[in-house]
Amino acid sequence: MAKILVCDDSAFMRMMLKKVLVENGHEIVGEAGDGMEAVQLYRRYNPDVATMDITMPKMDGIEAVKHIHEEYPLARIIMVTALGQRAIITDALKAGAVDFIVKPFDPEQVIATINKIVAN
Repeated sequence: MAKILVCDDSAFMRMMLKKVLVENGHEIVGEAGDGMEAVQLYRRYNPDVATMDITMPKMDGIEAVKHIHEEYPLARIIMVTALGQRAIITDALKAGAVDFIVKPFDPEQVIATINKIVAN
């Protein structure tokens, strides 16, 4: 079981991710609706893994990843991206993200990605 922070400006997407993760034995320690909140909650909970949407208000997901990685170089963050944002994924990986999930996501892919990251 991993402690997971879910970051997405869409309440619906957070709910969908939480449902998949909890049903597969993971614990949701917090939810952020924007990048600034994501950084604050990461500091508070120091989760095993964070999922991070790219497009969010106040601070986008890539900036949030950069801020988190400055303080937590070993942070494991999985980007959640819409189809067609492939070019942005490269920026996210350079910023410190460890993997990515494409939405609309396949629940099995989400769990496989989380489990792979947790196992490493």
